[in-house]
Amino acid sequence: MSAPARIDLHTHSTASDGTLGPAELVVAAAEAGLDVVALTDHDTTAGWAPAVAALPPGLTLIRGAELSCRWSGAEPAIPLHLLAYLFDPESPELVAELARVRLAREERGERIVRLLQADGIPVSWTEILAGAAGGTVGRPHIAQALIRAGLVATTTEAFGPDWLGERYRLPKDDIDVFRAVELVRSAGGVPVFAHPRASRRGRIVPDELIVDLAAAGLAGLEADHEDHSPAEREHVRRLAAELDLLVTGSSDFHGTHKTVRLGAHTTSPEAYERIVGLARGVTPVASG
Repeated sequence: MSAPARIDLHTHSTASDGTLGPAELVVAAAEAGLDVVALTDHDTTAGWAPAVAALPPGLTLIRGAELSCRWSGAEPAIPLHLLAYLFDPESPELVAELARVRLAREERGERIVRLLQADGIPVSWTEILAGAAGGTVGRPHIAQALIRAGLVATTTEAFGPDWLGERYRLPKDDIDVFRAVELVRSAGGVPVFAHPRASRRGRIVPDELIVDLAAAGLAGLEADHEDHSPAEREHVRRLAAELDLLVTGSSDFHGTHKTVRLGAHTTSPEAYERIVGLARGVTPVASG
């Protein structure tokens, strides 16, 4: 009997804030023993083509993105992330919204750097842009600049309250989460709520919102994630069962920006098949 498929549905490359290029990422996924990997860079599909071109034999690629969203039912609004799988990358409304979010992220990054510089902290926006290598600029790129300057030792420390987590944190102009679900569905994609109970990341949304999102077209919840405690994972599974939502597990791999490894958490073949069955945008890409 063959071993069950190993499926990791949440990874990042240099097209956003990972440290491996899209081509390097799919090679690393195969070397890590994965059968299926999803490339889900923040608010961009720029890594799709190079990942497809470099796909090693035996690996299936799920093309996706992680959308920066917000829920305005609390004050201030709560940021959250929506994983979108197998959507049409040329859907005009979704393309326009992702371009708007990328621009807002870059403008916010530049404002954060100006705040740091005003306090005498030696960081350079030009160097941060160069470090992003054309990818979507985010706080992890600023964190790397703080590490290079010797001000913090790790990305985790850079995201602490003294730095990018609070003192130098600015809001982003993200997509309303209901609008994001609608855009992903209209583009033939499958929306899954990323790490919905990760309280260690900050504020979390109430279960009632997830109930409403399920009614609006949300397909699944990410349960097995490095930032979920065992109790939080169990809570997500129970909620998904009540709402008939699929459940995923994944590494949320960012290369050396995080310690988590590819395949650290995985998705069941049954949940994977549900995602593929729901998709109407693009199909999985399988190498020979």
